[in-house]
Amino acid sequence: MPTPATDWTRNDWAAFADRLLAGSMAHASPGRGRITPPGAEGGYGRDVDGLEGFARTFLLAGFRIAGERGEGVDHLIDFFSQGIRTGVDPDAPDRWVRIDEHGQAKVEAASLALMLDLTREWIWDRLDAQTQRRVIDYLSPVVGDDTYPKTNWLWFRVVVQTFLRSVGGPWSQADIDADLALHDALVREGGWISDGVERAFDHYVGWALHLYPVLWSRMRGAAELAADRLPGYVANLDRFLQDAIALIGGDGSPLIQGRSLVYRFAAAAPFWVGVIAEVPSLSPGALRHAAARIVSHFAQHGAPDERDLLTLGWHGEWRQLAQSYSGTASPYWAAKGLLGLALPADHPVWAAPAEPLPIDRGDVLRAIAAPGWVVSGTAADGIVRVYNHGTDKARAGSLGGDSPLYARIGYSTATAPLLDERAWTDPLEHSVVLVDDDDQPTHRSALELIGARVLGDGTAWAASTWLAHTLSAKPTPRHGQGLAGDATVLARITTHSVVRGLWEARIIRVDPIEQGPEIDELTLRIGGWPVAGDRPFAQNVEHAARVAAGELTSIIRTIGDDSVEPLVETRLDASPLGAFAAVPYVEVDVDPGAWHTAFVELARTGEAVSDLGLPTIAATDGSGDLRLDVTWPDGIRTSSSVPASPR
Repeated sequence: MPTPATDWTRNDWAAFADRLLAGSMAHASPGRGRITPPGAEGGYGRDVDGLEGFARTFLLAGFRIAGERGEGVDHLIDFFSQGIRTGVDPDAPDRWVRIDEHGQAKVEAASLALMLDLTREWIWDRLDAQTQRRVIDYLSPVVGDDTYPKTNWLWFRVVVQTFLRSVGGPWSQADIDADLALHDALVREGGWISDGVERAFDHYVGWALHLYPVLWSRMRGAAELAADRLPGYVANLDRFLQDAIALIGGDGSPLIQGRSLVYRFAAAAPFWVGVIAEVPSLSPGALRHAAARIVSHFAQHGAPDERDLLTLGWHGEWRQLAQSYSGTASPYWAAKGLLGLALPADHPVWAAPAEPLPIDRGDVLRAIAAPGWVVSGTAADGIVRVYNHGTDKARAGSLGGDSPLYARIGYSTATAPLLDERAWTDPLEHSVVLVDDDDQPTHRSALELIGARVLGDGTAWAASTWLAHTLSAKPTPRHGQGLAGDATVLARITTHSVVRGLWEARIIRVDPIEQGPEIDELTLRIGGWPVAGDRPFAQNVEHAARVAAGELTSIIRTIGDDSVEPLVETRLDASPLGAFAAVPYVEVDVDPGAWHTAFVELARTGEAVSDLGLPTIAATDGSGDLRLDVTWPDGIRTSSSVPASPR
């Protein structure tokens, strides 16, 4: 497996892909039009599951066929050619669900169109005329269809219509123009792209919103449509990848944040896209190696499983990680992470020397403006941590429930947010909430970003403010966003994170609102990092809330507050990383208008707050700015002046 000094060869990549293909193809229908891995059917039913299985496996087969230039892969060409003939045959019992029958077919149609284009001379050109007409008929309902969500789905319509245009089918310039304009409207600072009008920053930025523009530009017939746009796409991709490569943990784990995490090593896709687009800032060897580290992380942790199948989960199967629509074949969008196999063996990327990840070279500290993140990676333990003050998958000005996948203050490559039922109604890990007399906690969505930046002296800062509100939740489709419901605002909370290495100094103020409750009668609950494992944990709540799971230690303690009550909560089956999950947290009495301070740590090295000097934190208001003075556990002192509120 790849290490900082080694890498997978192309043969290693091909062997891994062939293992995945063999595992999934074994579950094809008699006509090969559907591939349905075993397990309970997804939220959209077994017919959609089968279409997903074919289309997403076809992605991987298409990469293999194109990368081998059709040589030595006749079994794949024959298998998927037969599946296409069956899929578009209206009388076949295992035909594909049509685009006008179910919306999910719009997603899968894009994979079909991309691979029919990529493998054109080996599959499309050899299909009989009747099957070609049927494929065009199958794809044609996308033209003029305005029901596509205004998200990354825009690219599904663009890709399908571009393929139809190239084979003499119907297409609409107006549709493509509208979709490309929507893409432009979703681009944010630093090459980041929001997945819709909400503040939705997650892995879809890389494996969808940057992937499709580059692949689309290389389709037959796309050149004149994409020529003027491609330089901008590549420039944005280049800027994004400089952040994305810093988000990979030393063990190769991607950040465990956002929806659709069952796609696992699809997180490697944008690095291959960078190779294809020839971005200037990162070398082909660095990009290839980053992709290899991500894919090998999952290979080392049991994905695929002993049946050579990708299950609904992270490492192993854990269905709670899936969204409500996910089926047994949904994880095969992970095939995008093997996109590099579409590059033949004589492509220069395979001979380029591997380069280490940023986390291999030393500690990482950066601020990312668009999602409002501070990134802190520590080379000693390989953990990359993100402190989130700008992402919640919510519309500005709305009041809804916090999604554990988006709205927590902290995410990392070594921890996962709690994802049991309670996690959606009761924010705990990496949260700042008020708790009323009925034990109802508040939520922070939608938050307002104050700012995020590197301060110097090895520290960085991010901050946000929000109307803390309880929620009477209503049933909500589980597509990753928080629950909807009726909100009652209790107060305004403002929270600053000052970050240095494995530590966060968290500074919090609670302010009353007009006609609000007496907030000094509320309890302020501050949560630390969640840890998980397959055995119960070592816990300590004597001076701070501290919990250890394996090599990980999570600690939170308040500074200068005698009312503190350090606590640890343990939950069963709440994390994809282990049967037991635990969160250290503290509860304090609210002092309206005053600054409450807490110290938060996640370490894999055994170094802990209680093992070093006691930290101190002081927050001083003045003329619209906030001065933050911190003495860190190792004795280093830092002082910074930051905005106290949005400007």
